[in-house]
Amino acid sequence: MLVGGCVRDELMGVSHKDWDVEVYGVEPAKLRAILDSVGDVNVVGEAFAVYKIGSDLDVSIPRRERKVSAGHRGFVVEGDPSMSFEEACSRRDFTINSILRDILTGEIVDPFDGQGDIKRKILRMVSRLTFGEDSLRVLRACQFAARFEFEIEAETVQNCRSIDVTDLPKERIWGELEKLLLKPRKPSIGLKWLYDLGVVDQIFPELASLVGVPQEPEWHPEGDVDVHTLMVVDEARKLIDELDHPRKVAVMLGALAHDFGKPPTTEFVDGRTRSRGHDEAGVEPTLTFLDRLGVHTLDGFDVRNQIVQLVRYHLKPGEYYKSKNPVGDGAFRRLARKVEPDLLYRVAKADSLGRNPDWLPKEKWFDSAAQDWFIEKVTALHIEKKAPDPILMGRHLIELGLTPSPQFREILDAVYELQLDGVVTSLNEAVGRAKAMINR
Repeated sequence: MLVGGCVRDELMGVSHKDWDVEVYGVEPAKLRAILDSVGDVNVVGEAFAVYKIGSDLDVSIPRRERKVSAGHRGFVVEGDPSMSFEEACSRRDFTINSILRDILTGEIVDPFDGQGDIKRKILRMVSRLTFGEDSLRVLRACQFAARFEFEIEAETVQNCRSIDVTDLPKERIWGELEKLLLKPRKPSIGLKWLYDLGVVDQIFPELASLVGVPQEPEWHPEGDVDVHTLMVVDEARKLIDELDHPRKVAVMLGALAHDFGKPPTTEFVDGRTRSRGHDEAGVEPTLTFLDRLGVHTLDGFDVRNQIVQLVRYHLKPGEYYKSKNPVGDGAFRRLARKVEPDLLYRVAKADSLGRNPDWLPKEKWFDSAAQDWFIEKVTALHIEKKAPDPILMGRHLIELGLTPSPQFREILDAVYELQLDGVVTSLNEAVGRAKAMINR
């Protein structure tokens, strides 16, 4: 029987990449022998017969789980090929994930009316008695509600609010938050549920602290930074489809964290709400937040540092645009040494567009003129991803007879600064400047 998400997604007309198969009536040893005849088998759980074939197929026998101790991992799992379909489905989290399909006949087995809940666009737990045994299900409820734009059934909401999620390890928390941010069309739906179900208060204090902090401008009906942040995240989600995975993560987490510095800096001054220095003040809470998620490097890309710099510099495009004095090319190139300008453009644009509630007349909406000007400028300078590589290298100084020394580095740095300002544009010019510095 096909089980779980692949059946759910097929019924909803959603494409999927992974397949889960449960094999009934076959003992584990015999199942393993059959699978070995097919190809290489990676054993995920030999004790309860879970096998992975390739990157997209999991094969198992039905299994039951018994809670034996506190915590997310406090289960004993037992495989049992003689289990009934209903008993096997009863261990699953939500009814929409408790549907089976016979691979040979196409017959659907749906003991908990998951198909009905799909039609009603409702997320409903399978069993009130066992749902709370796995606290990860609260986070899964939030990300499923966002991905499918479903409501969560009232009794399931009540149950979720009673569950302690502080036992979850960081990798499981990040796994669900990553799906919540990247898979839905509107991640704000899932983030709202994180607030409503009490998850934010338990494990995301940086997000909890945004509630009650007035947002500038103050015409927003809720008026709080948390509302603005959710709007920004939705705008950021519209801007990432063509990026690679690590950069998608950087933009989404940069958008989520961009105002973490507002709670300690926001004050009412001269009749207006001000949050002076919130960009720099946001760095420390962002680092703490990323530590809690265990987010560091993805596919060789330093996501952690990039997110921190996106928070630190997210106001720069607007500042450059509004500057009374023209901002030189060197400022753009130096900024590109610290943060990817293309990613900064996306977070800054989301921040700007995330100030436009639906009820506000469009003629009063904030636009993205500053950010569009910024990306045009960095594109013209060919620094969308990084600052220009230095023209003058160490080998050039060695060719001039210099040996590595403190002066060596001083000359390289000084010539590179001239290059960033556009004073040095060729190797001949760079070498000429270096010679002048050597002969001083």
